[in-house]
Amino acid sequence: MPAIAAPGGAPIRFERVGVTYPNGHTGLKDLDVEIPAGQMVGVVGLSGAGKSTLIRSINGLVPISSGEITVGGRALSTLRGRGLRELRSEIGMVFQSFNLAKRTTVLNNVLMGRLHGTPAWRSLLAAWKSDDIELAMRALERVEIVSKAYEKASSLSGGQQQRVAIARTLAQKPQVILADEPVASLDPPTSHVVMRDLQRINAELGITVVVNLHFLDLARRYSDRLIGLRAGEIVFDGSGAEADEAVFENIYGRSLTAEDVLEAKPEL
Repeated sequence: MPAIAAPGGAPIRFERVGVTYPNGHTGLKDLDVEIPAGQMVGVVGLSGAGKSTLIRSINGLVPISSGEITVGGRALSTLRGRGLRELRSEIGMVFQSFNLAKRTTVLNNVLMGRLHGTPAWRSLLAAWKSDDIELAMRALERVEIVSKAYEKASSLSGGQQQRVAIARTLAQKPQVILADEPVASLDPPTSHVVMRDLQRINAELGITVVVNLHFLDLARRYSDRLIGLRAGEIVFDGSGAEADEAVFENIYGRSLTAEDVLEAKPEL
């Protein structure tokens, strides 16, 4: 059976990275940070603090204005065309809104993770290689949703759809997984299920995971390391155990509220 991912992940390095958007808004300011291969990092901060900018700059979805980002030793500024596509094929992305094709099956959605290595005619005719199908099924097994493989994605709950999105990312055989607010639209029990999936994938496969989270209790519980952003700058970088209420108040610039912790959020 084909493996879901190559052993280990890729290291990520930011060197004096700045991002300024066309409207003049500063997303990141001279950011210096190193993420070792295989680490699970939670990025926390208020909306507009630069969390999504940081995540999306790693695969080039947000272009940087200054500095350099390297992933697995490859500098993003030197990559164009095929080189950039190859890097992105090794970086999986999990979005808040799932980004599934709702009218097709769960299995077909997961197989989309193999598009980078599949001729166009195969994907158009759904003539997937048997190894790719096996890989997709194994990915669904890893997030414990293989029983839904032949159901339409539209029939699934929000939490199930997010787990399909994670399986699709796994089918890429990535070295890095970026998760941009993956539980923002989910209820508390389902949020824990999704975070446990990401944590288990990180621990068992050694894939580097960087996840944006608004809820501080989730960030502390599931991350090896927390990075706190405020106005595009790092104001905390340490373990969850070190991140007490005073640290979070410094990150948020105010006292904590019930909206900042998942367990205080009413179930949907």
